[in-house]
Amino acid sequence: MTMNWGNKLLLAFIVFAGGMFYLVYGSMHTNYELVEKDYYKSELRYQQVIDATNLGNQLSSAVTVTQNKDGILLQLPVEMRKQDVSGDILFYCAYDEKKDKKYALEIDEEAKQQFQSSAISPGTYTVKINWQTAGKNYFTEKKLTVL
Repeated sequence: MTMNWGNKLLLAFIVFAGGMFYLVYGSMHTNYELVEKDYYKSELRYQQVIDATNLGNQLSSAVTVTQNKDGILLQLPVEMRKQDVSGDILFYCAYDEKKDKKYALEIDEEAKQQFQSSAISPGTYTVKINWQTAGKNYFTEKKLTVL
C-alpha cells in the first residue's frame, strides 16, 4: 500500500512535532551547574589567585596529592615543614556538585595531611589547595582520581 502526499506530509509533521517536544522536554530537565555560586565575584579576585599560584610554583617542590591504602595524602613542599600554615583544601568534582568537599588545612610537622577514603566519594577531582604562611598566600591545583 502506498501513501499519498497528504499522508506523508502528516507523518512528517508528527515526527517534527515529536522531535521538538523531546528537545523542549529535555532542555527543561537539564541541570546546569555553575562552577561557583559567586562566579562573577570570584572572577574579580582572580589576580590574587594568579599571584598565589606563581608563589607556589617558586617553591622547591610541588604539592602532591596521592591515594594510598590509608586514604588520601596531601604533602606540601619541604619549606612548609614546621611552619604555621593555615588555609583550606577543596575537592572539586566538575560533573557533580554534591561530591564537592571542603576542609580546613591542618598539616602536621612534616607538612602532611591525611584524609579518610570514606570521606570522599569515588570520582575525578580537581584538588584546589589555598594556604597562607609568613604573610604570603599560595595556591595550587592538582588532578586526583579517587577509586
